[in-house]
Amino acid sequence: MKQRLILASNNAGKLREFAELLQPFYIDVIAQGVLKIPAADEPFDSFVDNALAKARHASQLSSLPALADDSGICVDALAGAPGVRSARFAGTHCSDADNNQKLITALRDQKDRRAHYVCALVLVRNATDAKPLIVETRWDGEIIDAPRGINGFGYDPYFFLPELNKTAAELSPEHKNQISHRGQALRELMNQLRHSSFFTSNA
Repeated sequence: MKQRLILASNNAGKLREFAELLQPFYIDVIAQGVLKIPAADEPFDSFVDNALAKARHASQLSSLPALADDSGICVDALAGAPGVRSARFAGTHCSDADNNQKLITALRDQKDRRAHYVCALVLVRNATDAKPLIVETRWDGEIIDAPRGINGFGYDPYFFLPELNKTAAELSPEHKNQISHRGQALRELMNQLRHSSFFTSNA
């Protein structure tokens, strides 16, 4: 029997990636938008705190276990920005193109192009879960000035992986899921689930 799980996100790119990553597991993922659950506030300065807030919010309004992620890109030369504000770097209702343009402009005179994606995943049994499962991972790369590739979303066309000589947007979805911050985090979370009684405990 499949375990039902609310995914606390309305981001189409994230929903697509999580659907692909969770396909091998007996988990029936329901996007929060299907149940008309509004997006939660993300007021915190850490990925983990924002993910936890989103998971508790979705679980409270659905009465189901909830999975939430907070992820973004951190650029060394910008003291870790955009960070938790990656999705709204250029403004509240900005597009991926807007965010990317602001990032490239901010790095115009910078030689240090090191950057890394961060993904924090939080899984809660219920809204008051005192023992949520929490994972945080990173994916290292560099920022380039001209976009390459048509896959992925967000900053992927500018996120260059020197060891592969490709951007994240030039990877196939399958390859990206194997090595990305989100893929790493979900595999670690599934590993924790295998060694826990998460879905059978009310603690």
